[in-house]
Amino acid sequence: MSLLSISSMWQTNRTLFVLICVLIIVIPFMVYYLIQAKKYHPKGLIAAALSNMGERFGYYIMNAVLVLFICSKFGIKDDVSGIIFAVFYFLIYVLALPGGIIADRTQNYKKTIIWGIIVMALGYGVLSIPVFAVNNSMTIALVLAIVALVLIACGNGLFKGNLQAIVGQLYDDFEAEAAKKGPEALAEAKSRRDSGFQIFYVFINIGGVIAPFVAPLFRSWYLKTRGLFYNADLPRLCHKFVQGTMEGNDLSNLEKLTSGVGADQLSGYCSNYLEVYNTGVHYSFIASVAAMVISLLIFLAVKNRLPNPVRKEKAQVQDYSLEERQSMAKEIKQRMYALYAVLGIAVFFWFSFHQNAQSLSIFARDFVDTSAIAPEILQCINPFFVIVLTPIIMLLFARLATKGREVSTPRKIAIGMFIAACAYIFLIVVASIHNYPSGDVFKGFEEGVKASMKASPMVLIVTYFFLTVAELLISPLGLSFVSKIAPRHMVGICQGLWLSATAIGNLFIFLGVKMLNSFPHQWMTWGVFALFCLISMGIMIGMLKWLEKITA
Repeated sequence: MSLLSISSMWQTNRTLFVLICVLIIVIPFMVYYLIQAKKYHPKGLIAAALSNMGERFGYYIMNAVLVLFICSKFGIKDDVSGIIFAVFYFLIYVLALPGGIIADRTQNYKKTIIWGIIVMALGYGVLSIPVFAVNNSMTIALVLAIVALVLIACGNGLFKGNLQAIVGQLYDDFEAEAAKKGPEALAEAKSRRDSGFQIFYVFINIGGVIAPFVAPLFRSWYLKTRGLFYNADLPRLCHKFVQGTMEGNDLSNLEKLTSGVGADQLSGYCSNYLEVYNTGVHYSFIASVAAMVISLLIFLAVKNRLPNPVRKEKAQVQDYSLEERQSMAKEIKQRMYALYAVLGIAVFFWFSFHQNAQSLSIFARDFVDTSAIAPEILQCINPFFVIVLTPIIMLLFARLATKGREVSTPRKIAIGMFIAACAYIFLIVVASIHNYPSGDVFKGFEEGVKASMKASPMVLIVTYFFLTVAELLISPLGLSFVSKIAPRHMVGICQGLWLSATAIGNLFIFLGVKMLNSFPHQWMTWGVFALFCLISMGIMIGMLKWLEKITA
């Protein structure tokens, strides 16, 4: 057995071992959340969360590898791959707005959600087809990939915001029932909304914590069946060799990684490696299709137990007199102003946070020692922390509330922006200690030099810890905030607006890769994100009293 085969076997077994350890830790938390949801929250919460979990599992299989897969499949530069991913990510969230409008106007949230799952499944099906260059042209393969990503984005737009609107309606009904029992019961019911959205958010991440393992396992397995091994740098070097664009230490690095392959066989080896490597990733998307089918079956089984916000609101709107509508106009306007203010903050948060699939993925591939575990798998750290840290944060804020020191949702969002800044301040320190240059300069170093400079995976674990705490104070609570202030006849549209703000932040995330590879010193890249987070925190603090008054 060759050293390359032993390396491949060890990496595959190491990946499986890590996955098993993660599952052992996660399963008790799943049981805890199920008990909490059943005991303290509306009955439909678990049903909605399970439907979302299946869909998110399929999505995160693709999301974990997309930027690196585009590079390895088409041989394009990191920043170009980043732009493609950013536009795709933008579409995923911005299409939630027309998705919300469709559901509001047709008065059929559930049918819209069902069609969303079906369209996404079609997109993943197209993405699972391993089509490669024909007559040295990547046109057909690129067109198919774009069609697949557009289908996924359209389906997500129909699905995502509308399911969140239904969860918001669950709590509207929950609070209405509690109001019949008295003020104390109503106050307790209202206090459950934030934690309910956190539980809903956790189920998203249960799929997310497992999904990053799928593509690397498929890829390593398929490489092994062809007598090949995994290396994060090989696809880039193979593309450069085939295209005749090698420079600096590229050729010597490729020869070291392919020791035993003759110079006359190197061209055939590179072409074969790229095809086998990417075919394994393509096949992993079949698991995404299966996840969509499971999500659809779950939703079909539970949809009759879930409310329809529009139908319920239609009956309520008929009870309002003209005078009552006029008196509500000012309040509705103030609520929308508050929503837009928080949406502005959300743009900068998602621009910084979603670097996990952009510059942080490239950082993991190039600057982190991934000899024992693939860089894509490091993306499981964030959802793992979501699952583990959520009960701690819920308990912390519950304790503060019982002591009469309840922290408002806007204040939590401001704290979250500061913690997000801490993640990038930490990376500034790491980059300064290691004296990291730009990514393009670093790639040109000799293999031995790069290996000696690479950071421990612990760097990303610490970074994701900070980012996850920030996420838990912003993302699920942002959904809760929207559900609190949204005018009753605009629930779907307001959830779509929240996701549209996320979309705008996502549209610019490609700048992270551009900065990482072009700024002369890496710490400058992380400094940009830290600055954005700190400025956003300052603006949020300046609006606190106003926002707290509106959401009281």
